[in-house]
Amino acid sequence: MSDREATVHNPIFARWILPRVNTNHDARGGAEHRRELLAGLSGRVIEVGAGMGSNFGHYPRSVKELVATEPESYLRSLATRAAATAAIPVRVVDCLGESLPMDDASFDAGVASALLCTVADPARVLSELFRVIRPGGELRFYEHVRASSLGLALIQRIVDATVWPRLGGGCHTGRDTRSAIERTGLVIERCREFMFRPCALLFPSAPYILGVARRP
Repeated sequence: MSDREATVHNPIFARWILPRVNTNHDARGGAEHRRELLAGLSGRVIEVGAGMGSNFGHYPRSVKELVATEPESYLRSLATRAAATAAIPVRVVDCLGESLPMDDASFDAGVASALLCTVADPARVLSELFRVIRPGGELRFYEHVRASSLGLALIQRIVDATVWPRLGGGCHTGRDTRSAIERTGLVIERCREFMFRPCALLFPSAPYILGVARRP
């Protein structure tokens, strides 16, 4: 199956679920997480799977260009609208994270925010991010991950095998994202682990990591 045959189309998630989840997320502390994620970035940055552009307003002005990829058409239209009012230059691109049409080592930093739980092949997306980030550049990540407690990890396995990915735009709650980042060859410099549940129904996705990894 080619990349273009794997077009992302999640109309219910894009139109009804994600906007409501993002509103709760930001109102209950998620906006501060976004600012922490993006603080200190500069130069040319790529954000893969930018969704509706919720991060755009939190990028520092030291970012000279943001290239934001989003393959879901409705979310991409929202991201394009958000880009028009951003304080930094933002270019929204239609492409899959598994196959980025960008040159090697062409970005100072990459951003993965609520991305690696949803993509079909996280290892390939991380490999592509590694490729397009310059040596010495950063990957900023903010992702919900596999729980450390056996009980919650079991619940995650159950919901991931049933309705959760279908309702959540492909979201999987129980991925070991930190290990996936390290296997790519990126070196994690800092990583904060915490529980964050913006609403009661999202308890399977409460374990989060937020941090910085560097390409050697």
